[in-house]
Amino acid sequence: MTNQPPSPPGATTPRATTADGFRVLGVAIRREPWVFTLSTLGSALFGALTVADAWVLGWSTDHVILPAFRDGEIGAGWLVAVVALFVAVAILRAVGVVARRLGAGIMQYRMQAHYRRAVTRSYLRLPLSWHHRHPTGQLLSIANSDVEAAWAPIAPLPMAVGTIAMMVIAVVQMFLADIVLAMIGLLVFPAVIATNLIYQRLSSPLMTRAQQLRAELSGIAHESFDGALVVKTLGREDEETGRFGAKARELRDVNIRAGRLRAAFDPSLAALPELGVLVVLAVGVARVLAGAAVAGDVVQVAYLLTIVAFPIRSLGWLLGEFPRSVVGYRRVRSVLDSPGAMEYGAMGYGDRRTSGDGARLELEAVGYSYADTRQEASPETSPETSPDVGPDADGPDDHGLLDRVDLVVEPGRTVAIVGPTASGKSTLTMLLTRLMDPVRGRIRLDGIDLRDLSPGALAEAVALVPQTAFIFDDTVRGNVVLDRAVDDEAVWEALRIAQADGFVAALPDGLEARLGERGASLSGGQRQRIALARALVRRPRLLILDDATSAVDPEVEQRILASLRDADAGRATLVVVAYRRATIALADEVVHLEGGEVVDHGTHDDLLARDPGYARLVNAYQPEEVETR
Repeated sequence: MTNQPPSPPGATTPRATTADGFRVLGVAIRREPWVFTLSTLGSALFGALTVADAWVLGWSTDHVILPAFRDGEIGAGWLVAVVALFVAVAILRAVGVVARRLGAGIMQYRMQAHYRRAVTRSYLRLPLSWHHRHPTGQLLSIANSDVEAAWAPIAPLPMAVGTIAMMVIAVVQMFLADIVLAMIGLLVFPAVIATNLIYQRLSSPLMTRAQQLRAELSGIAHESFDGALVVKTLGREDEETGRFGAKARELRDVNIRAGRLRAAFDPSLAALPELGVLVVLAVGVARVLAGAAVAGDVVQVAYLLTIVAFPIRSLGWLLGEFPRSVVGYRRVRSVLDSPGAMEYGAMGYGDRRTSGDGARLELEAVGYSYADTRQEASPETSPETSPDVGPDADGPDDHGLLDRVDLVVEPGRTVAIVGPTASGKSTLTMLLTRLMDPVRGRIRLDGIDLRDLSPGALAEAVALVPQTAFIFDDTVRGNVVLDRAVDDEAVWEALRIAQADGFVAALPDGLEARLGERGASLSGGQRQRIALARALVRRPRLLILDDATSAVDPEVEQRILASLRDADAGRATLVVVAYRRATIALADEVVHLEGGEVVDHGTHDDLLARDPGYARLVNAYQPEEVETR
């Protein structure tokens, strides 16, 4: 995306809003030039034929109507000619309307679809640290209502552009008919410009606030739905309803104020040309009585001024959409122009290792802090209202989450990461899967820096199973394979290793059983095992389990870990964030992480013997197993 955004968020003067509005439209015109040309030509045809109505009316007045009153009769030929002229103009004008509306609709919906895809791509390219600073509700609002608002002016755009031709032709004809009456009629334009500037000044702050409130309302709704279990179990339905209602009422009040302003603006804009017509008729009658003008010219100028009123109104509709459009476009650009997107290299694994073989993992002086990666908040979100809430977040001080972490894991080995809360364990797993990049140091997989890998290469070699398992509203098979070409035998093998084959086989439809939204039909442990099978079916070289069996009972967990270490499945390198002592004891090596630093590493028994902090931590989870030392 190379288009520059409009003026900064603070620029709310009428001139800035109007200029930025035209810049936004320029983006659409450059992207869809042919559709815009088609709709504009249709609008110009409509405008020209509307002006032709005035010529037909004036010609009919002078050559048919007035002679008929004077002579007391009308010729059949003249009557047919007048009817034919009006019918031809009406048909051609209808063609122009169809072309105008069709082109405007295609252009508007194409721009909305394009920018929704662009915003979604930006969400996917931006690192997880960026998402931690932006509420989900706000992101949904940007992709939906802000995109729609940004391109709302496209609907009246072809009409406004096309009617400029109508206005130019009408003004020329007005001057050709009567210069004095034309000058009087054109006094309407300064009044229209002044009215529009007043409207822009008053409406811009309201439109900005309305868009902000839409995002906040979406955020509240998303949070309430996402936390439905907490809301219901704690009996907070009334409080959540009240919170949503208060924000909805605030949005309602702002929209009502904006609607009242628009309700005053539109009639005022429509009334100005009508007042101009009355003045032209009054002056025109006086000029006809004085012999300075003929009745046909007065009728023609008055009718032409009513025609000029239509372009004025269409321009008013266009300009009236600018405040909301500019605000929406700024919010969209705040996402598209956000820095910090992941940069990738061109390297892949090639034939370095057979799929499923363990990878060698190296961490060299790795450091990470959310403070180092904090970017400026978007215009709608300040640091005060959207604090960092990333995993292992350390609060306002936000000191380094990881500091000079050195680690080597040989292929096929199992390493347990053990540490207290907020020690950096989850952050480390995100760095290993490159959901975030370290601010210091390097992470290598089979000797390749993760930042040198091409897009998708890391996902083919590394799989992460987080503690919170996400289940799609799909079948068991769909959740495991995620559209990969995997046969049933491989799916059942992954389910067997994850100890999920038993309950899946008991489901009425087996692999084709639908699991409901977020796996509503499954228990927490079953969801975790489906998520583990999803990772295993890809036969990763490096498998990372971030407390991925916390909801599984210890006996089942032991069987899962034993299956992961057997001859068929244990070739992958395994990194496990673990708390249970029995789980930790199965690891080839244990890394004790505390305060973002590696305190010690070695076998479980060695660390129990020489690391008091590790011993206290491990024994705290299962005090009955405290060893006498």
